[in-house]
Amino acid sequence: MEESQKQELLRVVQSRFEKNLRRHAGLDWVKVQARLEANPEKLWSLNEMERTGGEPDVVGYDDKTDEYIFCDCAAQSPQGRRSVCYDREAFESRKTVRPDNNANDIAAAMGIELLTEEQYRELQKLGDFDTKTSSWLKTPADIRKLGGAIFGDRRYNQVFIYHNGAESYYAVRGFRGILRV
Repeated sequence: MEESQKQELLRVVQSRFEKNLRRHAGLDWVKVQARLEANPEKLWSLNEMERTGGEPDVVGYDDKTDEYIFCDCAAQSPQGRRSVCYDREAFESRKTVRPDNNANDIAAAMGIELLTEEQYRELQKLGDFDTKTSSWLKTPADIRKLGGAIFGDRRYNQVFIYHNGAESYYAVRGFRGILRV
C-alpha cells in the first residue's frame, strides 16, 4: 500500500471513529492508529473493507487478546460484497447460474472473518444495520453439514437470523467482516 493511500485510509477511518464515539467509548484513536501502523497486513485488510463499501469502524477492544476489533459499519451490507453464495462448497454445487464468488473465500482473501450470530447481534446494538439488505453469518458446522447457512437482517425494528441453502445468492445479500488488530 502506497504511503498516500495509507494516509488517506487512516484519515477516513479516524474521521469515522470520531463521528461514532458511542461505538467505542473509552478507546483512544492514537493507540488504535499506532496498532494499525505497526501491522501493515491488517491495514491492508482494513483498506479492503473500506474499498468494498464496508465503512469499517472500531466496535470494541478485547482485553484477553489485546486486540482492537473493527467491523463493517455500513448501514447496508457492503455493496462490493453482495450477490455471493456462502462458501466454496456451495459455489461448486451450482452447475448453472453461479455467482461470481462466495462469502468465505472473499473474506479469507481480505484477511477478515464473517461475523458470528453473537457478533452480529452485538453490532445491531450499535445502530440499525441491514434494514434493506441481509448479511451471511458464520454458520455452525452442524447446519452447514446439512446444506444450510445462516444470515441476518433487521426488519420491523427487530434483528432476525434466518437460514437458506448455502448455494443461494441474492443481489441484496452480502457479508460483514470482523478484523482484529
